[in-house]
Amino acid sequence: MSSPVEDKPTTTCNTEYDSLKRVILCQPKFMAIEDVINDVQKKYKDENIDVDIAMKQHTEFERLLREHGVEVIKLPSSEKFPEQVFTRDIGFTVGDEVFVAEMASDIRKGEEEALEDFLEEENIDYQNTVDRVEGGDVIVDRDNVYVGISSRTSDLAVRNLQRDLPNHNIIRVPFNEKYLHLDCVFNILSPTVGLIFSEALSHEMVATLSETYTLIEVSAEEQFTLGTNVLSIGDGKVFSQPQNKQVNAAMRAHGFEVIEIDFSEIIKSGGSFRCCSMPLERE
Repeated sequence: MSSPVEDKPTTTCNTEYDSLKRVILCQPKFMAIEDVINDVQKKYKDENIDVDIAMKQHTEFERLLREHGVEVIKLPSSEKFPEQVFTRDIGFTVGDEVFVAEMASDIRKGEEEALEDFLEEENIDYQNTVDRVEGGDVIVDRDNVYVGISSRTSDLAVRNLQRDLPNHNIIRVPFNEKYLHLDCVFNILSPTVGLIFSEALSHEMVATLSETYTLIEVSAEEQFTLGTNVLSIGDGKVFSQPQNKQVNAAMRAHGFEVIEIDFSEIIKSGGSFRCCSMPLERE
């Protein structure tokens, strides 16, 4: 018989682009724009979300993840949480550590407890962040962890992450918080290539990131349609929206295989493929 320790699932994420093995999704069964908390939602607040379309798009995303060998674990949807589809924000994995976030927006408070209950049922160890931090602001690349500083992720939370991750270099990345999360303006595709919407960051920060990555510039139009918020699943494969033609062409020019899925209904609430996925294991 296996011991309880041996039975615990493996959790490890050392980059944003290693082969994705296990991920947590949550279906948008109760998705709605109730409290406007970003500029994209402002545009669509009257039109709101067609849940049937959102469900079809999310189901296709799940199907293609499975087709590419990814184990999908589904967090139960709750009608109490209209933005629960964005699982990346409520939890994140750095190295072997799974963190449950503390959400800043009132509309999202309580999602943390639901995730904790779920992780306990799945026998997945986790720890809680201290003070305010959301997973959309946390981007990991080997020993470096880039953390966006905004109204949703505090400087105290970053100091606590440095304490909890002593073997990692925590890099603060201030940005214009109107763009919600760091992964809406910066993303990493490989050890040498990233996506960036430069207008949201200082010239100094863009220059610093350019020392490590060849940065593909995302236009304002395609940033608004979440062109930066792609999901890498390993082997140079990236999920992206077909609407973001310039970003997709640029990624292909850099040798990436772009898997296009229409996510146009889900992005009305301000998040796309990265926001809708919480990786537990990459290798």
